[in-house]
Amino acid sequence: MNRTRTHAHSTRSDRSGRSTRSQPSGRNRPRGGNRAPSGPPAEFALPRTVTPALPAVETFAALDLPAPLLAALAAEGMTVPFPIQGATLPNTLAGRDALGRGRTGSGKTLAFGLALLARTAGKRAEPRRPLALVLVPTRELAQQVTDALAPYARALRLRTATVVGGVPIGRQTHALRSGAEVVVATPGRLKDLIDRGDCALDQVGTTVLDEADQMADMGFMPQVTALLDQVRPEGQRMLFSATLDRNVDLLVRRYLNDPVVHSVDPSAGAVTTMEHHVLHVHGSDKRAATTEIAARDGRVIMFLDTKHDVDRLTHDLLLSGVRAAALHGGKSQAQRTRTLAQFKTGHVSVLVATNVAARGIHVDHLDLVVNVDPPADHKDYLHRGGRTARAGESGSVVTLVTPGQRRGMVRLMADAGIRPRVTEVRSGGDELRRITGAQAPTGVPVVITAPAAERRRDGAPGRPRRSRPRRADRRAAA
Repeated sequence: MNRTRTHAHSTRSDRSGRSTRSQPSGRNRPRGGNRAPSGPPAEFALPRTVTPALPAVETFAALDLPAPLLAALAAEGMTVPFPIQGATLPNTLAGRDALGRGRTGSGKTLAFGLALLARTAGKRAEPRRPLALVLVPTRELAQQVTDALAPYARALRLRTATVVGGVPIGRQTHALRSGAEVVVATPGRLKDLIDRGDCALDQVGTTVLDEADQMADMGFMPQVTALLDQVRPEGQRMLFSATLDRNVDLLVRRYLNDPVVHSVDPSAGAVTTMEHHVLHVHGSDKRAATTEIAARDGRVIMFLDTKHDVDRLTHDLLLSGVRAAALHGGKSQAQRTRTLAQFKTGHVSVLVATNVAARGIHVDHLDLVVNVDPPADHKDYLHRGGRTARAGESGSVVTLVTPGQRRGMVRLMADAGIRPRVTEVRSGGDELRRITGAQAPTGVPVVITAPAAERRRDGAPGRPRRSRPRRADRRAAA
């Protein structure tokens, strides 16, 4: 449903036919005039909605969704929406802008994805001119969003293209030239394709910013605003994130017009299905405790600060008999994709990662996240922890804290709005075992090889995978 942003008081109708008055938008809108007086710590005050929101729904069937989309949801076992979906979808399907905050795993992808697909259904994109755009900060999140939307896009016969760096540009160029209604992209690669003349955004009617705060943290804000200035000015915009700090305030004020605001869990992370533990360890005992946690039954993600530390811990775990693999920005995209696939299938039981894995990774039945190195701030903590306890499942977040880190951890947890359970532990101890399932490693070194199907693609059938990276992979990682 089109509406203009260039007039101070344009009139539009919602699905029920009621006429509503929109407020000034963009840079012409008065700043601060419709601001709530306060907000959560370190976050900006959420804008007050001028036009009343449509009521939430309790079932997908109560929404004005295309029949093929409802059938696809039923086929995926989806009949009852998560709270953020039930609250925002009636409004976004009617064309309203939306500002949604909810913890990771709360259902944000379908909250914006179903509206985006439904409003694009029945349209056909011209070559190089997509109709809907989802901007995300990382390659992994782009792939996760694409995968989550794929069955519903197929049901509506909508073509999708994933546009990210770190992989050859040719396939992405071909997808855009062939015509894709929906593009999921990271800002840098999308800008490259636009500069090459392989993509134009002037027909994009629905734009989504997912995890906008991380895009700001990563320095993408100039690229993001340049891209948003190219989409249709009267189009619909949605911004969803687990946290909304003041860096995102610019985007909200400049690009969202009288948005429906929905916030799930003010702390964006402290949920009843997630336990938070701070484990006090001595520095000399930290590596042994970490190894015992990694040797537990079940999958676990372990976060460290640097690529070097990730590689070193992964090496040590493999020597101890733990099936571990490293994930960080120094790996090529092909290596990162392969490692994630092995972790999801259980071929690898421990994913050792930097913050590159803190967003955009969804693994079913992952019940433990370990901060081997405490995160830098509460946002990183919430996003790291959000890899577990997703979609109503339970899980635990454990942070190993040495004596010199204790004071900083107290402040971080207060900023996150979390009251953790604090326990003194040691390697081989009962408390470490009770909280994390830690156990002694086998001590028998293991080697992680690619599955047989990958080995056949990379060389002769049954031939072991080369331990040294190929020249192309070394160039990509440089």
